[in-house]
Amino acid sequence: MKMWNTHSLFTAAVAAFGILSFTSLQASAAPIEAANLTKRAPTWGFPYGSTKIRGVNLGGWLVLEPWITPSLFDGTGNSAIIDEWTFGQYQNYNTAHSKLVNHWNTFITYNDLAAIKAAGLNHVRLPIGYWAWDISRGEPYHQGQLPYLNQAISWCRTLGLKMIIDLHGVPGSQNGFDNSGQKMNYPLWHTNSDNIARTNQIIKTLASTYSSQTDVVAGIAPLNEPAGFFGNDILATTRQYWYDSYGNIRYPYGTSQQGAIVEFISDAFQPLSYWNNFMPWQNGFEGVIIDTHYYGIFSQQEISRTWDQQVQAACARGNQLTTATLWTVVGEWTTAFTDCASKGTGSRYDGTYPGSTYIGSCSPWTGSGANFSADYKAFLRRFWEAQVTAFERGQGWIYWTWKLENADDWSYSAGLKYGWIPQDPTQRIYPNICG
Repeated sequence: MKMWNTHSLFTAAVAAFGILSFTSLQASAAPIEAANLTKRAPTWGFPYGSTKIRGVNLGGWLVLEPWITPSLFDGTGNSAIIDEWTFGQYQNYNTAHSKLVNHWNTFITYNDLAAIKAAGLNHVRLPIGYWAWDISRGEPYHQGQLPYLNQAISWCRTLGLKMIIDLHGVPGSQNGFDNSGQKMNYPLWHTNSDNIARTNQIIKTLASTYSSQTDVVAGIAPLNEPAGFFGNDILATTRQYWYDSYGNIRYPYGTSQQGAIVEFISDAFQPLSYWNNFMPWQNGFEGVIIDTHYYGIFSQQEISRTWDQQVQAACARGNQLTTATLWTVVGEWTTAFTDCASKGTGSRYDGTYPGSTYIGSCSPWTGSGANFSADYKAFLRRFWEAQVTAFERGQGWIYWTWKLENADDWSYSAGLKYGWIPQDPTQRIYPNICG
């Protein structure tokens, strides 16, 4: 892999525009006055730092996920179609495209955004894949998502919602998950300089397009969940990419003028302490928020927890958020305490996932909320309150996700409908749940 000069784009930008460089700031003994930073920084599209983020993801809309919309995949009759890549690869173009257009037109509408606003939320996070902009290497993806992105921005403007545009999949895949667009055993994004260059160009395009629309587009997440658990190769590339994205997002005009879009950087599955003193404000970095995702279900140990233990673990996560040196938001989380909604991989909870140990039947815990017991719904409310209470010790939270076809335990809209999520996100039945 081609090695890039550390802080290349940001350093180049500041050198060209006469701004103090990252390295010179780092070497300086004198601290930077916060007041000067405030004067120099633009006004963000949302008062981050003083007002909590309370939001929801629009997952499964502009990036397909089989477990969110299983009907799209089951309807193909082809078990080899397991992600958006194969959805295009193994179907007639017109057949696949017609299904996608119908999905884009119906899965998320103005009424969904209006319901999100009515539920007291202030943000949506919208996942989108690189292929909406670039399939120049012959990828089998379909395009046509951008008008829906722009329509959603218009709806948010009308309703008074803020949006974080989340680049959820990149060339070569950053994690090998089906939600990156292409499922694979080992991600390849970080192994190829062309993959990275294409991704950087998309972030430049996003920043230049939407920096004039920060009344709605308050943030860009330049890469969802890079697989740092694979080791230093992907972590080193990711760290460099956060610097490059900072230059692209925060300086979108090709001049020394800063834009007002905030950069949301993934924790890459690392503990928050890994990112301590990364991009510190003392060195001139402004408008950077760590996006950490909290799911207490994707290991045998976590999924074996009792309900009380799940609540305690969520509360403990809140304590960790207070130790981060950057603003931190929990950009994905759920009230589900099992992985029973998984599709194609099996579930750890019922022992169908390879290497897992049976805990219990999945049937009471997912599907339609109309079938959930009163005790289960009471737990979901308690678990919701524990997590929002904990996560508001940081900058706030963005729930995963708004709606799903068959998994109400994950659905914010179903939680509102069946009562385990309150219409007012500040309402508490258990105000001291985290002590």
